[in-house]
Amino acid sequence: MLAYLVIREGTKWTDVYRLVPGRTVTIGRAGTNQIVVKDERCSRQHAEIFLTRGAWTVRDLDSRNGTFVGERQVRGDYTLQPGDVIRIAQCHLAFVQDLNQAFPDPASGAPRPAHLPLGDETVIGALASDTGDIADTGDLATDEHEPTLITHRRNQTRFLVPGGPNDVAVPRLGQAAAKLCRLAFELASQPDIAAVAHLALNGLFESTHADAGAVLLKPREAEEEVAPADLQVVASRTDREPTYHRPSSFLAATVLRDGEAVLARNIEGDSQLATKDSKGEFHATGVICAPIRQDRKVIGLVHLYSTNPDQVPDPDDLEFTLAVADNVALAIRNLARQQELAENLNQTRSEILELRKQLGAESELVGTSPVLAHVQQQIARAAPSRATVLIRGESGVGKELVARAMHYASPRKKGPFVCLNCAALTETLLESELFGHERGAFTGATERKIGKFEAAHQGTLMLDEIGEMSPSIQAKFLRVLEGHPFERVGGSQPIKVDVRVIAATNRDLEKAVAENLFRRDLYFRLRVVEIFVPPLRKRPEDIIELANYFLDRYIAETGRKIRGFTPEALHQMQKYRWPGNVRELKNVIERAVVLARTDFIDVDDLNLSSLAAGESADVTPKSTFEPLSLDEVERRHIHATLRATGWNKSRTAAILGVERSTLDRKIRRYDLKPPVARADEWQAEG
Repeated sequence: MLAYLVIREGTKWTDVYRLVPGRTVTIGRAGTNQIVVKDERCSRQHAEIFLTRGAWTVRDLDSRNGTFVGERQVRGDYTLQPGDVIRIAQCHLAFVQDLNQAFPDPASGAPRPAHLPLGDETVIGALASDTGDIADTGDLATDEHEPTLITHRRNQTRFLVPGGPNDVAVPRLGQAAAKLCRLAFELASQPDIAAVAHLALNGLFESTHADAGAVLLKPREAEEEVAPADLQVVASRTDREPTYHRPSSFLAATVLRDGEAVLARNIEGDSQLATKDSKGEFHATGVICAPIRQDRKVIGLVHLYSTNPDQVPDPDDLEFTLAVADNVALAIRNLARQQELAENLNQTRSEILELRKQLGAESELVGTSPVLAHVQQQIARAAPSRATVLIRGESGVGKELVARAMHYASPRKKGPFVCLNCAALTETLLESELFGHERGAFTGATERKIGKFEAAHQGTLMLDEIGEMSPSIQAKFLRVLEGHPFERVGGSQPIKVDVRVIAATNRDLEKAVAENLFRRDLYFRLRVVEIFVPPLRKRPEDIIELANYFLDRYIAETGRKIRGFTPEALHQMQKYRWPGNVRELKNVIERAVVLARTDFIDVDDLNLSSLAAGESADVTPKSTFEPLSLDEVERRHIHATLRATGWNKSRTAAILGVERSTLDRKIRRYDLKPPVARADEWQAEG
């Protein structure tokens, strides 16, 4: 009952497996099967073959895509006959009981059995041993076949090694094929277009009868049609003469127009093909001009010529040059894709960094004063629209925080929030940061850079200190605000983005407009929605709340055991006018947490004495006067005194000159409440 399975995958016979009576052979995708079929359409345990009642039988194991014998699907068991072909996915297994039926001796002239499918007939000579594994060399199931010959190759193929030992013995066409293979391999690893061009020329000079030539490309961002004179020489080489001569306009125009390679010989007297130098002398025995093509478009030329009468380019040189030109086109395409991927990667990294900043940024405005509540109302009304917003206020009041709050309250909250300080950059760098630049646009521009406008696409772009923008940048910025596309510095490709712009400034823009330092039309375009952020001295009710907020924040960061502020420190902070606004308060609290000598931050820890000189005032200036009712004045005064004493009610009542019970009644009347974090502690002290 000797039998075999001759295995074919795709179009090639690949193996022979010996079936042994008493042993079940399993077929499937899992590595535990005797016959492994590496095809996703094959189940892990697909089918099995076994001997029963003197006949070999195939059984389908409830496979996903079925087992077929010929065109018939096996359902249950199927008795195999010699010549049956079992089909599992793309794998064919021919069942034979005599290997001569599968592989007839060519010398005998015996016909191939009609039931076996045709293929490339590449068969591994080693047959299966009794264990079902591939036999070692010479361990054959039959003596009629020659031993298996196996060649091991550990190192790099010799076709990729320059000057291989067999180059001389190989005909010229074979040498050209080997050199082309090696050249294509090396072109794929070049870092830029210039290196690709130089390597291509060196390979062409080794394999053709040329001693001068160049690679010419269309300018970047060029139109469909360009004149031959506009082609840029990326790389050139001459071996016999000191100067390379460009192709004639007729020849270059012909190749650019038709997209076909041209070989011309005996061109010395042809004025249309031969190019003359400044002295009218130029001797060439032949010229080759091949197109560099991408998607059926010619993007450049490979130009070769010979000045040696004994070395005239021939049709084989033309074929080799055309093959190299196609490989150059592929290498240029791959470089463009690599650059695009690098740009996308840089943009993704920038977005990740921005998201990380957003996660650590303050997500809300801190304070309960009426003026801050008014700002929050303006944010809520303006956020859903696409209108440009102008945020005004002194330095350090939190204009960027207002812009962030507006972004996250808008429909663009899932897009990027990009911020740029216009005062921190020169005019040239500011233009590059806003609109990006192309490689080589200026000294130091080693690669293409995406500008802030592109980075903020479908999101929000905040431009801080907009009043510092130069007039030339203002003009280009205004066009983008009006919806016009822009171009990168050094580029010509129009770019259109969807960005909401929020501008911020601490300058008097009206004065700048009057002095012709700021464009009037840009001022009105920015001032669609205007939000004024009041300085900290205009909202003294928020000082203690902000101080406690920053205190908790820096305690968590530093791990210091700070319990709070002394009453004197609270009083001094309320008295101080904070010329640096919230930024100054934040820095003062951070320094105090780091340098505090006790569990409570005192006046000396705040270090406000030098900053307050000439800035503090016990009486509110006339410019900040606000008409109030007596009840409101009393409420504010009691509330401020309570905060100054750390909500020590006994001490507050003594300062106000009222009974403790009177103070409690007024606290209930005006609904005054201490900060949540210290309410229990301060009430216990009172």
